[in-house]
Amino acid sequence: MPQEPASFDAVDRALLDALQKDGRATVGELAERVSLSTSPCWRRVRQLEESGVISGYHAHLDRHRVGYGVLGFVQLGLHEHTAEVTAAFEREVLALAQVLSCHNLSGRYDYQVELVAPDLENFSEYVRTRIRSLPGVREISTSFSLKEVKRTVALPVGGA
Repeated sequence: MPQEPASFDAVDRALLDALQKDGRATVGELAERVSLSTSPCWRRVRQLEESGVISGYHAHLDRHRVGYGVLGFVQLGLHEHTAEVTAAFEREVLALAQVLSCHNLSGRYDYQVELVAPDLENFSEYVRTRIRSLPGVREISTSFSLKEVKRTVALPVGGA
């Protein structure tokens, strides 16, 4: 069941925006950016963390410099849609390090997996051996990113 969205005031939105741009900012730097003193700023950030609005802090790595030259998308159709098959499929996908994201879809395919590989040969082998062997997989369609135009994990917090 989806949770009710949190309501944010202007300071919360400014803090969330600042942290998404620079998760390493100190509380002092954040306080200055949102025009608060350090203690109230720290309390607000802590409250946002405790409420689950801030779910973690991460380093954004350049996939090319880490050795992943190929970014691809795999659309998957399952032969069964039972709770057992989908749970097994999702459990195994979670364990695959090269999978960046997995989405349960509406439409023709049941899932879309975004994954990285060092090169096309490795991508092809990974799809044939690891992805095809996932529980319930009946159909696979792949496509590759020719050019990444935009990638962000930052959510707009200025209002919908």
